Amino acid sequence: MEMPTGMLALVGGDEFNPGNEEQDRMLARAAGRGTAFVVPTAAARQGPERAVAHATAWFERFDLELRELPVLTRTSANSRELADLARDGGFFYLVGGDPGLVVQVLQATRVWTSIFQAWRDGASLAGSSAGAMALCSHTLIRAGWPDRTQRRPVSALGVVANAAVAPHFEKFGQRWVESAKRELPGVTILGLDERTAAVWSDGEWVSAGPGAVTVIKGARVERFSSGMKVTGLATPARMLPTT
Repeated sequence: MEMPTGMLALVGGDEFNPGNEEQDRMLARAAGRGTAFVVPTAAARQGPERAVAHATAWFERFDLELRELPVLTRTSANSRELADLARDGGFFYLVGGDPGLVVQVLQATRVWTSIFQAWRDGASLAGSSAGAMALCSHTLIRAGWPDRTQRRPVSALGVVANAAVAPHFEKFGQRWVESAKRELPGVTILGLDERTAAVWSDGEWVSAGPGAVTVIKGARVERFSSGMKVTGLATPARMLPTT
């Protein structure tokens, strides 16, 4: 029988702010014994030190001390030293920021392999907005300027197969749905309201937070509020996805 993985949370954005208590308390309680890391890759061009400080202060209320895993470039993502640190980690949180940058930096690197293996062995793993997007099979990046509603998919880290996240769903993410469905026929679009998460725990997906988790498969649209079992998402991968 396969052993369970660690907890996985896909968050809709506005992380480390009031409203995120439900899923973040769950993640902190489920953290493994190793170091707890904030991974500021998505914010590498937008002040990663601010994201780290914000995350560190926020998780203090859950009695979890975070350290930065400074993975901001492909070079750092292939650092043996950082990969060794990550392999012994018990908690990882990929912050929001640039949707494409997370994949560009982490995909097929030593550090990502270590993070995945640590999660497979029981560490908590979370991503918010761009971080959540990168954890699926596809991440949606801007197709053109200035029309932010048009998104094109690129292959992502693949922890959740056949899925793409539309974060900030109640504010603007729902405007991405039509282009995402057109570009990714047959792929599940996961709409995540801010401060709201789809959480994989104890062999099932559940919704947490003040908003809703929306699962879109073709013409079928289902919304799930806090505490509800979320259906329509794949079981997370236990083997490291290859691209």
